[in-house]
Amino acid sequence: MSATDSTTETQEFDLIVLGAGPIGETLALAVAQQGLKPVIVEHDLVGGDCAYYACKPSKALLRPVEVAATTQHLRGVGGSRVGADDLLKRRDEQVSNYDDSGQEESLESSGVTVVRGHGQLNGERTVEVHGSDGAAQTLRATRSVVVTTGTTPNIPPVFEGIPVWDSQDATSVQDVPAHLVIIGAGAVACEAASWMNSLGSKVTMLVREGSLMSSAEPFVSDILTDQFSDAGIDVRFYTEATQVQRPDGMDQGLGKVKGGPVSIRTSEGETLQADEVLLATGRRPALESINLESIGLSADDVLEQRTPDWLHALGDAGGKHQLTHMGKYQAKQFAAGFLGQQVDEPSIEPPTPQVVFTDPQVASVGLTEEAATEAGYEVVTGEVDFADVVGAGLLRDDVVGKGKIVVDKTTGYLLGATLMGPETGEMLHAATIAITGQVPVSTLQHAIPVFPTASEIWVGLLDQVTGWSRTGYEPVT
Repeated sequence: MSATDSTTETQEFDLIVLGAGPIGETLALAVAQQGLKPVIVEHDLVGGDCAYYACKPSKALLRPVEVAATTQHLRGVGGSRVGADDLLKRRDEQVSNYDDSGQEESLESSGVTVVRGHGQLNGERTVEVHGSDGAAQTLRATRSVVVTTGTTPNIPPVFEGIPVWDSQDATSVQDVPAHLVIIGAGAVACEAASWMNSLGSKVTMLVREGSLMSSAEPFVSDILTDQFSDAGIDVRFYTEATQVQRPDGMDQGLGKVKGGPVSIRTSEGETLQADEVLLATGRRPALESINLESIGLSADDVLEQRTPDWLHALGDAGGKHQLTHMGKYQAKQFAAGFLGQQVDEPSIEPPTPQVVFTDPQVASVGLTEEAATEAGYEVVTGEVDFADVVGAGLLRDDVVGKGKIVVDKTTGYLLGATLMGPETGEMLHAATIAITGQVPVSTLQHAIPVFPTASEIWVGLLDQVTGWSRTGYEPVT
């Protein structure tokens, strides 16, 4: 059906945003605050995956798991265990029971128009929106259309057409499978393994390569593998699914076991019988369904920024960073330029901080030693076990973890940091500031952490890279 005979009169806005996740919301709100007219088009929940299926629910599930684990490793407390019903109830509360009416009302009251339905490009600065009731309407942007449609899961060919879980099902879990097989080894796989194990699933991880979170410093995989083994999680390296069968499979809704048992033949020649499979095999920008062809573009054109000056993609959809906080930063920078405000450009590309909320937490920012060396830097590094830090030992009786920093030997600037230990997610921002501000480690040496806190790990890390000793001080350069 063509736009002419299926749509109502065209509505005009200064800015059209496809996707009402945190990136789209941040942008639209900034524009509305300056008196302009933005509209957000959303076919699912206003607030996006981060609010309902990713960041918030995963942390809501993991925090009680982390606290319970701490009490079991802290004499004087007595230990506690996770209550599955209460844990899932907490998750539901944190995602507003999957009701987005509050977020929609907040946007509307701030001057942002929300249009429900699936939005597709239909010519220059034009978006056609198809509602669930079959009705359609046409929107036109006087200035820009911004795509913030997030990502969609990568499905390995062996799983095509077989109903199994993706990350949304894992965070929305309602039926706890007796045996869960996780395909993948990244942040989603490792976090889901943690909470599903605590909910009572027997968890088996099939890892194609030889490490968990392969882009991290190597010690991360070593420590996490040991911790998973102690928790009863079965991690199988260099193992892939080569054949999958599920005769009685059917989609019964998010977080529900999708039918009968799954039979998985592995590259090791073994056949696993599982109650459910979670595909944590990465995600790609969700660009296929927005009709780029109507303006003569492909997804590659968008990802390589070969677009007309009125079309932009931010956040996950732009393919640069699949992290909410980085997307929101992009949205603020874009909004400033869109509004004609002065844009303060950083002197370096902002480093990407990330926290994986396993036990122990893995907090990292900037470059690993391997990545820095491959980029051409000559580096010095420092490593310290959290067990050697008095303040960390007061958080848990048997502290497991390690910190590592990577420093440019020529300039003395911090290039990267990885902190794996108790509550390191709350310690990471110091490293992010140091990298962004290009503060020499010779200066950081004089930033004195409080005793007795886990942040004292910085003393040992900086001592190693600055040459500070009882016999004198020698800069890294």
